[in-house]
Amino acid sequence: MSHARSTRVRSHRTATTAGVDETERASVDECPECGGRTQVDAAERVCSDCGLVVETDRIDHGPEWRSFADDQTNPKRTGAPLTRSRHDRGLSTEIGRSTRVKGRKRRRLARMRTQHNRARISTKRDRNKVYAYTEIRRLTGALELPTSLRDTACTLFDSAQAESLLRGRSLEGFSAACVYVACRTANVARTVGEVCEAAKATEAEHRAAFDAMNRELGLPIGPTGPAEYLPRFASDLDVDAATERRAGELVDCAVEEGIANGRNPVGVAAACLYTAARERDADCTQQDAADVAGVTPVTVRRTYVELTAK
Repeated sequence: MSHARSTRVRSHRTATTAGVDETERASVDECPECGGRTQVDAAERVCSDCGLVVETDRIDHGPEWRSFADDQTNPKRTGAPLTRSRHDRGLSTEIGRSTRVKGRKRRRLARMRTQHNRARISTKRDRNKVYAYTEIRRLTGALELPTSLRDTACTLFDSAQAESLLRGRSLEGFSAACVYVACRTANVARTVGEVCEAAKATEAEHRAAFDAMNRELGLPIGPTGPAEYLPRFASDLDVDAATERRAGELVDCAVEEGIANGRNPVGVAAACLYTAARERDADCTQQDAADVAGVTPVTVRRTYVELTAK
């Protein structure tokens, strides 16, 4: 008996709640001027009988970002994204500077900024990391490398620091070596001379850091082939696509016949481009090919003679 009564009570409450909701909905949809029915038109609620604008500038409670079919990210507003190019992953804050602050307040902010920087970089390990990351960011910007290579280079420096490879070696050399290794693993054609020219390290410091990383970390890189430099050299020499394809065939031939063995791959690539340009009567001299590759014309000429003698 009690169960049936409680069921009737719940049914009555549900019906009452539904009636209240219908009443509120009817009051919202009803025009306050003529009692007619309103309808939503874009951002306005308008009476269909008298034309009265009942509501305008409706609040959009949805997100301000747009989502596309191929977008799987979740763009929540949680600050800047994490980055590997900062020693603290970009989580710490910075006290900015302003020209409108004068006098005592400006000096107080300067003292706060100093103490804040000391708290952020409290150990020598962090100081080394900050300096190396700054050099890596500068190098990748000077060499026009993408941000993915920058993050890869910073990760390599973390691995080298974790293995205690920095002791007795140059931080600039490790920064240059990390950028060079990142380029090698991503098949981006950059020579040691190009990296060291933009870096603050010498080739000897770069070589010492690279040898230590290759020995202790087991880097997954192999010898560089001449084909990796062809697209960039062809773009610098402004040759057509047919000449570049012919140069690729010559590179494959040089590798198969052993002409490229023991030679600088940069010089082999330049010589193949020069040979292909001669075959197609393109405007390219030995000096132009040598200047693009950073070698002497004699290096280009020796490989050219062996390619044409077969």
